[in-house]
Amino acid sequence: MAKSELYKAAGVDIDLATTLLDRVKADLGAARRPEMLAPIGGFGGLFQIDLTKYKEPVMVASIDGVGTKLMVAAMMEKYDTVGCDIVNHCINDISVQGAEPVYFLDYIGIGKLRSPLYEQVLGGIAKACKAANCAVLGGETAEMPGMYGADFDLVGVITGIVEKSKIITGEKIRPGHVAVGIASNGLHTNGFSLARKILFDHDKYTVKTYLDELGETVGEALLHPHTCYYPAIRQAMAEDLPLDGIAHITGGGLYDNVPRILPADVSVKFAPSALPVPPIFKLLVREGQVGHQEAYRVFNMGVGMVWFVPRTAADRALEIIRGNGFTAEVIGEVVPGDKSVEVAE
Repeated sequence: MAKSELYKAAGVDIDLATTLLDRVKADLGAARRPEMLAPIGGFGGLFQIDLTKYKEPVMVASIDGVGTKLMVAAMMEKYDTVGCDIVNHCINDISVQGAEPVYFLDYIGIGKLRSPLYEQVLGGIAKACKAANCAVLGGETAEMPGMYGADFDLVGVITGIVEKSKIITGEKIRPGHVAVGIASNGLHTNGFSLARKILFDHDKYTVKTYLDELGETVGEALLHPHTCYYPAIRQAMAEDLPLDGIAHITGGGLYDNVPRILPADVSVKFAPSALPVPPIFKLLVREGQVGHQEAYRVFNMGVGMVWFVPRTAADRALEIIRGNGFTAEVIGEVVPGDKSVEVAE
């Protein structure tokens, strides 16, 4: 049967997948780079490294998902922002090591393929990749009835390149360095299991509940797309700013992410109140009676990324970050220690 009627009856519609992909091919095609050697659609994506740009190129790769933020998107029936989320989260994860994002691949696992979910997710991916000059090299959509039910999962894989001599490792962080915090716009892609329990199970809000303290609905506050900080990192590296360490503040918050880059003999004392705490976090902490330490471990609490620079470079770091449209403040200092993190109330 040309139309795969038996497969369709079993829950997988091959023709629908082709139709929906055709709707977003133009957007995906705009998220490309000249190093791509073939259009999307082959069994493998081809990408030729421009060796004139590097002496010792090092590939940096990462994989991540959006988590249960997808459930909020489903409640809102709005899926474009989660496409941006997965791209920006992945870009941040490799840019903390100094890597330029060069290509991205997505995976969508879903019980039943449907519109406009598919086009909105891929459209968000294409938009975020184009903004970062990162090519969409390919992807996979797996329709699996009986596996996911009405839910779906979204995963991203990113590859970047960094000159070996410019890899940012954190090993140069010393006592006297300062921590420059860059503001987040909300939960980004972490802490949603606790947020959903507090807001939907305990408080009985819906995504359509408008709260004056948020200035928007609960759903809108939760779906703010993950901020991409790469433009500021790119400029700092181009200027040879002594950017000695960067931490992307994701699951685990300040307490768990910062020690990943610290040398064994230093610790960090944070006073994050210099940065604004988005209203959604104040609501979650109050309604969920979340303690201070747990709040800064589960959520980013308004700090999306931390740069570690010598104190003499702090002013220029702030200028670069703010010049790229982000809010930033010095929120901590490095002291002798044992890789521990202290967050003042």
